[in-house]
Formats: sequence, structure tokens, C-alpha cells
Amino acid sequence: MPPKKDSKAAPSKKAKLENSNKGAKKAAKKWSKGRSREALQNAVMFDKATLDKLMTEVPKYKLITPSIISDRLKIS
Repeated sequence: MPPKKDSKAAPSKKAKLENSNKGAKKAAKKWSKGRSREALQNAVMFDKATLDKLMTEVPKYKLITPSIISDRLKIS
């Protein structure tokens, strides 16, 4: 007895191409808005307390950069 042919087993090349092209008709991806950071309310000028903190604590930092100073002392 010869083996039975299963219609689901092997689709033709034409059927494969049609199936692969179906995905291309989807809508284009919409870009996300991204995540925005909160606006910082940093001081622009030094007051007495901030200046004292700058003179005492900043020399003790292991790494001193403008970004670190701005972030830790809340100044611009």
C-alpha cells in the first residue's frame, strides 16, 4: 500500500511566497513618544548654605565633574 498524501505537509513554493508577503501589508510602526525626564528646579545662584556645602563636601568626592556637582548640590 503506498503512503497517503497529506495535503497539509508540504505547501508549494508559490504558497510560501504568498504567505511571506502577507506580513508586509501591515501598517507601519508608530514611534513611541519616549520617556521625558522631570524638569529640575535647580538654583542658579549660590546662597550661603550651598556655598559652604560646596567648599566643605566637594573636595571629599572621589570624582568631581560639573554634572555631579550640579546634581548633588541642586544648582545649575
